[in-house]
Amino acid sequence: MSESNSSRPDRKALPSVSSLRARSGLPHKRWSWAAGALVGLSLVLEGRHLVASGASEPEPSSAQPAVASGELALIPLPEKCEKRQGTFRLQASSRIVVDTPSQETGRYLAERLRSGTGFKLPLVSSAKEAGGAGDLRLTTQDADPALGAEGYSLVVAPDSVVARATGQAGLFYAVQTFLQLLPPEAFSAQPVKGVDWAAPCLEIRDQPRFQWRGLMLDVSRHFFNKAEVKQLLDAMATQKLNTFHWHLTDDQGWRIEIKKYPRLTQVGAWRKGIGFGLDPSSSKAYAPDGRYGGFYTQSEIREIVAYAASRHITIVPEIEMPGHSSAALAAYPELSCNGGAYTPDVNGGIFAGVYCAGKDETFEFLQNVLAEVIELFPSKYIHIGGDEVEKDNWKRCELCQARIKAEGLKNEHELQSYFIRRIEKYINSRGRNLIGWSEIREGGLAKNAAVMDWIGGAVEAASAGHDVVMSPTDFCYLDHYQSTNHATEPRAICCYLPLSKVYSFEPIPPALEASSQSHILGGQGNLWTEYVPSFKHVEYMVFPRMCAMAEVVWSPRAVRHWDEFTRRLAVQDQRFDALGVNYRKPAGEIE
Repeated sequence: MSESNSSRPDRKALPSVSSLRARSGLPHKRWSWAAGALVGLSLVLEGRHLVASGASEPEPSSAQPAVASGELALIPLPEKCEKRQGTFRLQASSRIVVDTPSQETGRYLAERLRSGTGFKLPLVSSAKEAGGAGDLRLTTQDADPALGAEGYSLVVAPDSVVARATGQAGLFYAVQTFLQLLPPEAFSAQPVKGVDWAAPCLEIRDQPRFQWRGLMLDVSRHFFNKAEVKQLLDAMATQKLNTFHWHLTDDQGWRIEIKKYPRLTQVGAWRKGIGFGLDPSSSKAYAPDGRYGGFYTQSEIREIVAYAASRHITIVPEIEMPGHSSAALAAYPELSCNGGAYTPDVNGGIFAGVYCAGKDETFEFLQNVLAEVIELFPSKYIHIGGDEVEKDNWKRCELCQARIKAEGLKNEHELQSYFIRRIEKYINSRGRNLIGWSEIREGGLAKNAAVMDWIGGAVEAASAGHDVVMSPTDFCYLDHYQSTNHATEPRAICCYLPLSKVYSFEPIPPALEASSQSHILGGQGNLWTEYVPSFKHVEYMVFPRMCAMAEVVWSPRAVRHWDEFTRRLAVQDQRFDALGVNYRKPAGEIE
């Protein structure tokens, strides 16, 4: 968010937790590593420094750091890896051999390899282990159940590649690892000639540390179309990220079609201008009449959800309530306390656009909205926001005060808890779980709710048996500047979050007892887009910081080493170049 008329920064903008709460370089010899040790590493830091491309619009990247042959540059780092003698070479005569459950993953691999290599590798369905020379085999047979639903083993030998997993998620991640073993040109959208498509022989056993490995994109403050969302999902998949938190509604725009309430997109999806003091030409998301905005039809959402699922990414939708609701109230003002005129906001802040907690019509409306949302999204969790609720209208509202009295509540904080518990009851009745920002703890946490912690409360929630996703501002807010020299950066909301600090993030709070640590589901990076009007800018803010986050939530803590990560990241930059991702450029000494 950005500043309101009173210049008050909102939750996604505040500079510190305290103020918020007030308001392997790998040699040619044999090498290996496991959780807790890195053996035979030759750490080489090429002198990386993240340099901005200018203060206005981030430009496409062009960095091409050299990579010594024989080195590995896997991100995120696998749990266990051991080098073997020899090299596997992908040929036009290679085949992709799959068992019956693995056909979709096999087709994905074939498409990815065809893009960069030009090889049209046939997909062969076979239950037999035996294969021909040069084959790549994906199988669920004889997979180790200890690897869980997302783990895998990968054996690269001179004459074949074999990936095993108990399910398709694990095989998909094995494919991502194998693609990173090939030259970076494998990620190109067009065939690249003259490349030796060689991968080092090795054995990998790998599984994620956390089950929630996420990225949040705010599409309310600025809108990004279907193709751009898919492009982001593709980049997420390369880093083994598995959760896309889609912030679909806020004060500045309602972005999801709800058939029962068409005014949500007829009125709530559009505002007077781009807002936030930005150049109107920095975005193309305009209606013919000049209004800024946009929304996703239900057909588009189904397409995006299926696209994400094919990459083993779950989309968690967020429908903000009871606050951050100006866009919805612009469409249906009768759901507010005063029935006053609302408009989608053109700037940021904490506004009075709050649903009336005293009207039963409010809950009927929200349940009808959620019914359509739940039909579109198969995710276990439905995010309801719950943050930064401006309660002044509730204090003045006769219906809200009557609700407080009738329910035996003490104050407006407990009224908020009542509101969320009532919504949770409906979500649970549909077989889903509620998740919300830290503030849903105010007035008492709903019985089965999970907490997305951005300003504290994780220890208390997890200790009480609630699941928690960690996304603290100091480590996870990707709308913050990436350099202390703001003049060289595109405009950001505030603050400073360098790559090195993201990499230092530890999702398990040190004060949390071991018996409750299983309630920490994982972590995610959050990109609020008040000052991010274009998709190129999205990519610039997300990468490479989400590469660091991906390793934080996938790899064992003991195998992570900052200097070695920066060496591997130099190769990842080349992959992003091939993919056409507008990551933040490296040069010089890293911060």
